Amino acid sequence: MGKATASLEHLFRVFTKPEGKDSKLAQIEEHLSDNLSDFLSQHVVTKAKSLEEIEQNFQDYKVPESPEFVTKHAEVLLEKVVSHSVNTYAPTFIGHMTSALPYFHLPLAKLLVGLNQNLVKIETSKAFTPLERQVIGMLHELVYSQSEDFYKSHLHSAKQSLGAFCSGGTVANITALWVARNKALAPNGKFRGVAQQGLAAGLKHYGYESMGILSSKRGHYSLSKAVDVLGLGREQMLTIDCLTQRLSPEKALAAGREFEQRGNKLLALVGIAGTTETGHVDPLDELADVAKELNCHFHVDAAWGGATLFSQRYKDKLKGIQKADSVTLDAHKQMYVPMGAGMVVFKNPEDSNAVRHHAQYILRAGSKDLGATTLEGSRNGMAMMVYASFNIFGRQGYELLIDQSIEKAHAFAQLIEEHEDFELITAPTLSLLTYRVKPSFVDAHCSKQSELLDKLNVAVQKQQREAGKSFVSRTRLAVEKYGLNPLTVFRVVLANPLTTEQDLINILQEQLQIAKLTKSWKELEDQALAQLKRSVG
Repeated sequence: MGKATASLEHLFRVFTKPEGKDSKLAQIEEHLSDNLSDFLSQHVVTKAKSLEEIEQNFQDYKVPESPEFVTKHAEVLLEKVVSHSVNTYAPTFIGHMTSALPYFHLPLAKLLVGLNQNLVKIETSKAFTPLERQVIGMLHELVYSQSEDFYKSHLHSAKQSLGAFCSGGTVANITALWVARNKALAPNGKFRGVAQQGLAAGLKHYGYESMGILSSKRGHYSLSKAVDVLGLGREQMLTIDCLTQRLSPEKALAAGREFEQRGNKLLALVGIAGTTETGHVDPLDELADVAKELNCHFHVDAAWGGATLFSQRYKDKLKGIQKADSVTLDAHKQMYVPMGAGMVVFKNPEDSNAVRHHAQYILRAGSKDLGATTLEGSRNGMAMMVYASFNIFGRQGYELLIDQSIEKAHAFAQLIEEHEDFELITAPTLSLLTYRVKPSFVDAHCSKQSELLDKLNVAVQKQQREAGKSFVSRTRLAVEKYGLNPLTVFRVVLANPLTTEQDLINILQEQLQIAKLTKSWKELEDQALAQLKRSVG
């Protein structure tokens, strides 16, 4: 059942004829349109099933020999995929940076797929190319606030680019550092540049032992990927401990100088505007001065925190970002766009030429083809989703969303601080915070109890996730209060505008209920009681 005959007539129908209005595919589309919030139910997962069990649905390793009717396959997708997907729209899903999306993206996604534009070249994208350039220009202005004449000159120039649209922050970070590498090892005399002759020739020509990138230990793992991809080597990813969760300018300057005293070249200093684990913002203003002192590229990874610039009240948290040579932003985070919308903007429109490529059949010299200065070739028109969001929300709409997320995080932090059995670990700078279950009778500085606290919090996070009603993530974090020994903590991201204070109260209550039933809680109680008896005796 459900199999069709492989014929040109059948394939023609698949390409040209939609399913009937009563088909399963049409029902799925109608269900999505009518009530998105109920699509996966109110909980984080609809069915409690282990990954190992789900893997049994995907054991076939051969492409099916015969075609299947679309309606039949839609039923398979509902049963095998949709029913076991994560409901990132749920107001109690507060563990990651993926959040609810506005309703209007559903019909826009259908339009995007239907048009199937390829942004590598104007011949396959036409209007999408100037649209994407405008989106990049809007974000460039948000960061750098250049003059009207500047944008009139550079927005649609065939000779320069204000940035690059990417599939995400990882590619955006790699693109920024790719540009930095090619500028640092630019053509010079008989040396034709690193892009032509390679890294070894470039280092030899300029007299460097090696090249490195410097950030705090809170830097995103994509930076480690970048030094790998760019041929610098992972050992040249220099990181500095930061118990305050922010990179110290003094330590950065000292580390940069020490690195260069050994005959190396510091390629880039990276400041983080919204760290992945805690949401902290590095002192960008001071780090810009450090980069200038070290004569290196200053890149800011603002994939998470960049949207804070929409807020008049909170944008000063990113003070100094306009001094960066390049900035990464992710629209699929706090700009509420579907996955696949990262960007990097360059202060100097000439910088993108450091990585410009040409080919005779495509990306010809002098054209406005976007693929000439992007790491990725073929790409879809995700810029349209960003363009639509910018126009539908406007700066004021984004400001409201950003402000309420930060204020909600502060309200949750207060709830945690007021509860005797929880401990706030890192207070929110933006809309992220970390905390843990810590029973009131516990001395967390006792090494034995510290280990039990870690076990307790791991158990609570796992059981809460498996129950499927709500979700917070967890991480290991070293903080000033407890020194270099990392703690196991809950990590919360409050970006979903549908999340209420009552949802947050319920999450704490559920965690406490789980905690009190664990073996670790009982062991901590016994230890505390024994310690009390010893002190009395």
